[in-house]
Amino acid sequence: MTFGTGRFQPKQSMKAAVAAALVVTASSAMADLRVCVFDPLGKSGDVHRALEDYRIAMAKVGFDLEIKTYVDESVAVEDFRAGQCEAVMATALRTRQFNATAASLDSVGASSIMRNGKIDMDASYDVVRRFIGLLASPKAASMMAVGQYEIAGMIPLGAAYSFVNDRQISTLQAAAGKRVAAFDYDKSQAELIQRVGARPVAVNITNFATMFNNNNVDVLVAPALIYKPFELYKGLGTKGGVSRFPLTILTYQMVTRKEKFPKDFGQASREYFFKNIDQAMAIARKAEKDIPEKLWFDPTSAEVDQYITMMRQGRVLMANKGIYDKQGLKLIKKIRCQIEPSLAECSERTEIW
Repeated sequence: MTFGTGRFQPKQSMKAAVAAALVVTASSAMADLRVCVFDPLGKSGDVHRALEDYRIAMAKVGFDLEIKTYVDESVAVEDFRAGQCEAVMATALRTRQFNATAASLDSVGASSIMRNGKIDMDASYDVVRRFIGLLASPKAASMMAVGQYEIAGMIPLGAAYSFVNDRQISTLQAAAGKRVAAFDYDKSQAELIQRVGARPVAVNITNFATMFNNNNVDVLVAPALIYKPFELYKGLGTKGGVSRFPLTILTYQMVTRKEKFPKDFGQASREYFFKNIDQAMAIARKAEKDIPEKLWFDPTSAEVDQYITMMRQGRVLMANKGIYDKQGLKLIKKIRCQIEPSLAECSERTEIW
């Protein structure tokens, strides 16, 4: 699998596992299966290239997939729902409707680990790695299938940071009354923004960057990967900056209509994606380094602690409203506390249910 640079070749054991899972179906008369893939950069993007490598790997074991790439995520997902595709690769914000447990990783602050007064990004990405690895295990297979749908793979997109058009918006208090972009299909975003006294402004995947660059919103929460291709430096101007505090680490997730695929396809696919996770993370971390150091600003230790608490409270609120998945949040908390048992939350009965 290629994520911009380098190529991953599946281990022989993985090839054997996939072959064993697919050989019966591959020899049957089933038609090619289509995967709707969302990549905001179209066929020049890393996600499209990764899925092309995935398609090639599946073809080598006799299973044909057709990749259909979309620049509009809503269209990709709706085509999947309408039966135009048998699988879809999209962000967890969209795929939550098919499997809320897998999408829990994208909940606000779910992967964040605080050490020495700041967010430890190595530890936070380790939370992501462990959770995706857990769900790729055969023991978790029953959680990955919900109704007619199944999660067939997850890859990290990277941490989402606050891009602001004025560095004076450096604290939650300073964000009060400011215009913050909120994707119109995610109920949690607008509510969490209102909780800090800011004003949510509805955006979608086709206009979110333009809204920021044209000064229609003051704050945009986005992964570092889109900084260059979407020219967010235009929205930052001479006064703006990027808060070095990740609000979440976003993921892409593949959802299949499971009756269209052989019985063991989902498990083999999840393992394939997990074996490629380090390359995906490397691309995300490189994108963070590609943002000029002069644009970053750091919250104080007290502010980080405050933000961690507020995000935890927000997760509990969203879970109790049925927006976030309680089972998923409970699993992720266990992982956080395995990595850093000294965290204050590890002695509290939050996110236990």
